[in-house]
Amino acid sequence: MKGTALTRLTGVRRPIVQTGMGWVAGPRLVSASANAGALGILASATMTPDRLRASVREVKSRTDAPFGVNLRADAADAGDRVRILIDEGVRVASFALAPSRELIGELKEAGVVVMPTVGARRHAEKVAAWGADAVLVQGAEGGGHTGEVATTVLLPQVVDAVRIPVVAAGGFFDGRGLAAALAYGAAGVAMGTRFLLTSDSTVPDAVKARYLAATVRDVTVTRAVDGLPHRMLRTELVAALEDTGRARALVRAVRAAAGFRRLSGLTWPRLVRDGLALKHGKDLSWSQVLLAANTPMLLRSAMVDGRTDLGVMASGQVAGVIDDLPSCAELVERIMKEADETLARLTAVR
Repeated sequence: MKGTALTRLTGVRRPIVQTGMGWVAGPRLVSASANAGALGILASATMTPDRLRASVREVKSRTDAPFGVNLRADAADAGDRVRILIDEGVRVASFALAPSRELIGELKEAGVVVMPTVGARRHAEKVAAWGADAVLVQGAEGGGHTGEVATTVLLPQVVDAVRIPVVAAGGFFDGRGLAAALAYGAAGVAMGTRFLLTSDSTVPDAVKARYLAATVRDVTVTRAVDGLPHRMLRTELVAALEDTGRARALVRAVRAAAGFRRLSGLTWPRLVRDGLALKHGKDLSWSQVLLAANTPMLLRSAMVDGRTDLGVMASGQVAGVIDDLPSCAELVERIMKEADETLARLTAVR
């Protein structure tokens, strides 16, 4: 397979993106993905600015390949984090929410590729008009916070609407999916759960085993964690949150918020501000505001501490069809081989 608009824009060898998953996409996974030829994205929302800078430098010590950093556009210190990316020469800035026109302009002026993640055509049109270099489009199959429109419906809408490279996310795990995304007009695919389930991922083995044992029906979308549609593995904790009354939910939220505040160094006002940023335009209770602000703590319990009983496990639907733990190099090579074989078969049919 020849290069695509994504590989030409970012300088990577393969049209594959490893997404910026909190507590999962750290220096080891990002550098392994980059060395395999994919675009590794470092998750920074769970890091202090100092830790972000140290992590960027660690990735650079492990690979000479381009990589990116995922940022929260609504974070109070987003501007400071953007300057860290510029200072450290990071190639790509990825955003979970649409960044402001000013942030996009600052990054582009410094030569950083800007690639926001969107879940609707109108959002893609907005960031494209503001100067984004590419857009990552996540359909409802994707893990974490997600929308309601399937990738197969959303992707062609966005491809037809914008004139910048489009990366498809949500439901991808193999070479057939990459070939399908290219056929839709995408410039590549982005995968989270598939990279989480590699031998290079630092997620505890017990947690990986829980993912591997899951069926498609074990992956659910719930609003019980933070009031927003959140795709994750169905666990005892998720069931408990869904059944918990408001008073008990508030106590649980305050305890979790206190833990995340100590870990992140955030003040209570800042923690509440971040929660309110997610509350904006949504009908969330105060317990959900606190849970929205400290959802990273719930993720950390599983992804770092291995406590599947106390943490949540964000997951794409593809967890139900994944049954192995290859290295990033093996995974990327296999996907490219499958994609080439799929495209060759389609060409032969003509």
